[in-house]
Amino acid sequence: MSAQYVKSPEAIARLTRQQRRVTQDDATEPAFQNEFWDKKDAGLYVDIVSGEPLFASTDKYDSRSGWPSFTVPIDPDNIVIKTDKAFGMVRTEVRSAQGDSHLGHVFDDGPVEAGGLRYCINSASLRFIAEADLEKEGYGDYRGLFTTSTPTASTSTEEISR
Repeated sequence: MSAQYVKSPEAIARLTRQQRRVTQDDATEPAFQNEFWDKKDAGLYVDIVSGEPLFASTDKYDSRSGWPSFTVPIDPDNIVIKTDKAFGMVRTEVRSAQGDSHLGHVFDDGPVEAGGLRYCINSASLRFIAEADLEKEGYGDYRGLFTTSTPTASTSTEEISR
């Protein structure tokens, strides 16, 4: 996919207070009080800052955590994994590669049949693009994610511990 995704001052200026806290200051929004935790529509989730494609609704599931949860990213190259030692815990942080937005965390308690990972992502870090709007929004190359039953990209536990 040839699109260029960047973090710009203009994109940062358009963020709401909550989006800025989450993406730029590494905050976490409240569980069950966010836009996409229970969204079931078909579509693509992209970084609110850069627009880079991150997750597909076909890989979203109800983890009962109160945040959107996904089994795999669309393209592992659009995700950066970092060790997060904040708050006296050791967790695995998920950031967008081009936007450098804090997205959430990845855990190893996801559905075993889908690889066992749970990408627990803040709604405030995402913009949803409905399947019907993919072409109009410039994401037409991703239409195939919603018309086939072929699994999308996978990420192994070894990749997570990098």
